[in-house]
Amino acid sequence: MADVALLSNPRSTGNRSLLPRVRSFCARHPEIFHYEVEEVEQIGEALKTIARVNPKVLVINGGDGTVQAALTELYHGSHFPTGAPPVAVLPNGKTNLIALDLGATGDPLEALARVLEIAKAGVASHVVARELIAVTDGRANTRPVLGMFLGGAGLADSILFCRHKIYPLGLPNSLSHALTVMALILTAVFGARASFLPGRPRPLSVSVLRQGELTGRFALLLVTTLERLLLNTRTRGSSASMGALKLMAVEERPATVFRALWAALGGRLGRTRMRGVHIQRGDEIRIEGDRSSVILDGELYETSEGRPIVLKPTAPVPFLSLAA
Repeated sequence: MADVALLSNPRSTGNRSLLPRVRSFCARHPEIFHYEVEEVEQIGEALKTIARVNPKVLVINGGDGTVQAALTELYHGSHFPTGAPPVAVLPNGKTNLIALDLGATGDPLEALARVLEIAKAGVASHVVARELIAVTDGRANTRPVLGMFLGGAGLADSILFCRHKIYPLGLPNSLSHALTVMALILTAVFGARASFLPGRPRPLSVSVLRQGELTGRFALLLVTTLERLLLNTRTRGSSASMGALKLMAVEERPATVFRALWAALGGRLGRTRMRGVHIQRGDEIRIEGDRSSVILDGELYETSEGRPIVLKPTAPVPFLSLAA
């Protein structure tokens, strides 16, 4: 038995500089079983091999696409006959939302050292349950793709803007994200329009099972199963009976976006009702529109006429929290 199994994707952007340090760390700690894949298509075979060493914790070291592929394969593959070990995610992607929710911040090697420390001492008190978002086109024979954070409408457009126009500049992630937020504020709050800014979001409709439908243009649309929404926003109520999927949609009106941003900065967003800001929970969400982009854990999907994107929660999956 290995204390920790580490699944790395050398081709992820963060690993271009990090992986030599990871290999050196693992060489000094034989209790870590390190498996590297060259393509995400190899993750299924990697998990079969990892299952043979029966690790106490499975650590994913890669970008958002690697994490999504690993979670999808882990959920569908049945590689661990007695149940999958708790999953930890190193803070090595562009956004790190899942790692952040699980308390993994800062240097990835420090996070890995903390995982190893927990694995040796006993993981039980650090295991937390999280549902995943299963994304399909609504057809019965479609194999769901799994993740934990989906952004759409103006948020997806801003993520794509950051990916295609800001990241190529080679700036640090923190500065890239700051510039993207500034561009989002210019377009959503001040209504600025220019070729070098994100475009206006396309109209779409969002329906939450048994709660009705929202239709229009949205500056921000997100769905997550993480504990917190964007900017530490919480949904009203915390009962799991209300639904595992947490939705926040902010209508594309400058005054609405400004009020929502101001409330979020003050930690008040989601505590009281606000016109044009929709915060709900449910167990099925449908997103429909003509070529409207959504991004699930860094991977792009697109709606089309008659082909909605359908979101449902999975059964709870064990994760390892690094929080004290």
